[in-house]
Amino acid sequence: MTALLGTPVRRSRRDWRLLWSAGAISSLGDGAFLAALPLLASTMTTDPQLIAGVTAWGTLPWLLAALPAGALADRLDARRTLSFVQLAQALLIGALAVLVMLRSGGILAVYAVAFAVGLAETLAKVSGQRLLPVVVDPAGLEKANGRQNAALFANRQFLGQPLGAFLFSVAAGLPFWVDVASFLVSALLVRSLSRSAPGVADRRALRSEIAVGVRWLASHPLLRTLSLLAGVANLANFLAMATFVLFVRDRLGVSDAAYGVVVALTGVGGVLGSFLSARIVGRFGGRRTVLTTLFVTPTAMIVLGLYAHDIVTLTALASITTFSASLWNVAVMSLRQRTVPAELMGRVASVGLLLAFGTQPIGALLGGLVAGWWGLAAPWIVAGVVRLVAAVASLRPLTRWRP
Repeated sequence: MTALLGTPVRRSRRDWRLLWSAGAISSLGDGAFLAALPLLASTMTTDPQLIAGVTAWGTLPWLLAALPAGALADRLDARRTLSFVQLAQALLIGALAVLVMLRSGGILAVYAVAFAVGLAETLAKVSGQRLLPVVVDPAGLEKANGRQNAALFANRQFLGQPLGAFLFSVAAGLPFWVDVASFLVSALLVRSLSRSAPGVADRRALRSEIAVGVRWLASHPLLRTLSLLAGVANLANFLAMATFVLFVRDRLGVSDAAYGVVVALTGVGGVLGSFLSARIVGRFGGRRTVLTTLFVTPTAMIVLGLYAHDIVTLTALASITTFSASLWNVAVMSLRQRTVPAELMGRVASVGLLLAFGTQPIGALLGGLVAGWWGLAAPWIVAGVVRLVAAVASLRPLTRWRP
């Protein structure tokens, strides 16, 4: 009897380890890809707007496809969908790696691959959000989300980006092959899960299913406000980061390999925040945690734009922003996973992701324009001001959040 009772627990722990490992490995490859992509673009042009276009095209799918991706995710088995999408991403990035090795294509090819990989990511992200509550008990959501965020920051930013920049300096195609391998391994791990979130049979038109998710989120004032805030935050973040490679080169005069190290150092705060997030959110509550980050982050961004002329100042201020981002993510994601009905998770999550990530390409395009008009430091200052205005405007709605 004891063995029978223990079996689901062991399966749950095994599934959680597999899901976490899959995310950690794919994040490492993503980091290498994200570092190499703007470096690749910078070998083709030094125009800030064209380089910002790489980020814009890579994030545009969130604006165009997030809602149908959520509806599809609710119809499909989450485990199979996530593994299939990761295989597709491996194929796409492999094609780019071949083009790089052949010294073929150009900036348009970079845009095309960035868009296609981003399109696949919309479905992958929603499917992953459906899987987590299946393999983790509700009481452990903060801890699980914190560990996932830690892997994301540590592997994508702290390890993956310097690795990608270093490999790019050795051979331009190498970081892309690393990403291909990471997606293949991650897909196999996801496929090995013993449990999944099955699809929900629904004969209604896709548009009707999407409308259900939109109406649900619109009728929930707290999650609606948090989703809108996330949209403003990502618009501002991508406004600042779209020309970051030029900002670092201009202010610090670093090489391609050193650029990856600088990006990695900015992620130290994110890793630390992820490890401490469950404890901090548990001690102070989600509302206090989120309200604090709303004002700390934009202040750090404005100061960075004005005074960051060396690596120490730059990385210290950027780490404050990533530390705050980790706390925000864990607090808000855990609230959503507890609040949204399981059968609506994909659709509601996709509406939130549309609002949160759909602003990224807009921010990236604005970042290129602002940098071209007023200089490479201006995007950080403008981004900080935008986030401060949004923070003040959200104070009243956030009082609905019970501590």
